[in-house]
Amino acid sequence: MDTAAGEAHTPEGGRPTVRRGIPEGGEERVAALYWEAFGRKLAPALDPPETGRAFIAAHLHRDRGVVALVDGRVVGVAGYRLGDRALTGGSAKDVLSTYGPFRGLPRLVVLALFERTPAAGELVMDGIAVDAAHRGEGIGTLLLGEIASLAAENGCRRIRLDVIDTNPRARALYERHGFTARHTEHTPYLRRLMGFGAVTTMHRPVAPADVTSQGKAR
Repeated sequence: MDTAAGEAHTPEGGRPTVRRGIPEGGEERVAALYWEAFGRKLAPALDPPETGRAFIAAHLHRDRGVVALVDGRVVGVAGYRLGDRALTGGSAKDVLSTYGPFRGLPRLVVLALFERTPAAGELVMDGIAVDAAHRGEGIGTLLLGEIASLAAENGCRRIRLDVIDTNPRARALYERHGFTARHTEHTPYLRRLMGFGAVTTMHRPVAPADVTSQGKAR
């Protein structure tokens, strides 16, 4: 079962802390962080930026995210997909309603490229975004640790994610935390459109140590 979305770790004097679920009222902040991190990739589907950010905020599944907080402010977010729900949502009808049928249909084709359906026993990560002012503070590590706990508590055997060739910093973070590359899909036809030419799928096994003996998050 999913853990309650409101569960949070105890703050310690301005240090980053982790909370499961997007806090009520934090949707726009999370959407802004996602756009900052992935705007180049999302732009062909969701531009202009103000419309794209509003679309993401309006269709978030708040229980499919983990956030890092500093003094109550969201400074990092990790999205994930379990079953048929991910952090970012929005149906084809929502896209057509926002952008209109003429502009919306080609956007649906681009959005379909981002779909990642988990296999049995698998949690799929939907990206990590950290406020530029708080990078280097271990926030990515905190978010990955909480995602691993969630995967273990939900009976998953592995975590899967994709990383693009223009984001070596993210790949290095994942490798430091036990992810290994499984295969790379070269996509030169996407370089001009989205800014990357290859996508590497990485896996990390879920271990008993990812959850405490009480079965609660670390």
